[in-house]
Amino acid sequence: MGPEWVSIIALVALFVIGTLLPINMGALAYVAAWLVGVYSLQLSEKEILAGVSGDLVLTLIGVTYLFAIAKNNGTVDLIVRSAVRAVGGRVALIPWVMFFVTALLTAIGAASPAACAIIGPIALGFAGRYKINPLLMGMFVVHGAQGGGFSPISIYGTITNSVMKDNGLPSSEMTVFLASFFVNLAMAFILFLVLGGRRLMNLRADDIDGPITDEEITDDLHHGGVGVATRGTGTITATRTQALGVKRDQVLTLVAFTLVAVIALAFDKNIGFVSITAAVILAMLAPNQHKDAIKQVAWPTVLLVAGVSTYAAVLTEAKAPEFVGNWAAGLGAVVIGALVLCYVGGVVSAFASSTALLPVIIPIAVPLISSGGIGAATFVAALAVASTIVDVSPFSTNGALMLANRPDTISEPVYYKQILTYSVIVVLAGPLLVWAALILPGW
Repeated sequence: MGPEWVSIIALVALFVIGTLLPINMGALAYVAAWLVGVYSLQLSEKEILAGVSGDLVLTLIGVTYLFAIAKNNGTVDLIVRSAVRAVGGRVALIPWVMFFVTALLTAIGAASPAACAIIGPIALGFAGRYKINPLLMGMFVVHGAQGGGFSPISIYGTITNSVMKDNGLPSSEMTVFLASFFVNLAMAFILFLVLGGRRLMNLRADDIDGPITDEEITDDLHHGGVGVATRGTGTITATRTQALGVKRDQVLTLVAFTLVAVIALAFDKNIGFVSITAAVILAMLAPNQHKDAIKQVAWPTVLLVAGVSTYAAVLTEAKAPEFVGNWAAGLGAVVIGALVLCYVGGVVSAFASSTALLPVIIPIAVPLISSGGIGAATFVAALAVASTIVDVSPFSTNGALMLANRPDTISEPVYYKQILTYSVIVVLAGPLLVWAALILPGW
């Protein structure tokens, strides 16, 4: 058996084990990289470890560290409260607030599951209170998280752009970001029309249960795990942080996010270095408040990405991406091969980690791109979107979070069936629609 087959079989086993068992897929990927690299490819351990992208790891640490500080000093609370209050009593706008706030959180560095965990309880609480379809509200949160997830300073975005760079592909950061944003926005709009959004346009909050107050929003944030952060020596609450000058800290944090985006994008500086510098400066301004913020860095995600990117390098060494890509290209037309890969990404990601899939599936597209006829940016955008819109699945973290936070107005079996039905529709139709929208026009 050739090394390309060994590496592919190990990859399938990696995803199966990581899906069925509660083991970090990054740790499994390190094991697979070592075994396949040493015993099938005769690589040295130093050569295997050379596949780790230090730039990508630093970026993940930097953006999630900065976001942890934003949670601690109440900036996330401020964003949510301000957005909800902005709609006044217009019930129809509440789902859209949840969509855009979640998109904003992932766009500035929150991991998609983290953003869903923060906003999900708030959104579904509003769904129960204001008679909004729970499926509509829950899926708005997930689509919002995916819509902002490919910004140039987000986790998905940095992974995708780094993998494209490592594989010699001309990257277009805004193409991937805007493709994901508008596809998820379109799906949210369809859900709004189908699941009773037009009925909500005639409702006002005062007519149902009184106006929304800051206290209720903050309470929901606390129960969602944002407003209260236990740090060993005591509990930091939104009220206490206000007494400690949180308004100044919030302004500084918002300025920091803006500067990170401007410096990294306009001046082409490394996002990892810029974001961790901003985080350290904010931590120095309030050292006691943020002394444990480093513990909130998305370390499981860092391990996941580091391990999978290492195994992706082993796959490349085994020529597995070239093997699969040439097979897909040989299906009769490059455009058909692109459709097949979109479905592979969608189906696998519905059950496994989207973050783990991206570093693996993008290199597979290289032979198809090299064959000509499909632009690198649009092809990668299609793969990225097809592989992440399926995170509405109840088997994914995001979908499961929505199920776990269902309002009392609906039973768990009914809500589970609704989410499952919708996710099946997305898995079956999503990759096809993404392919038709992004790849076919340029063919």
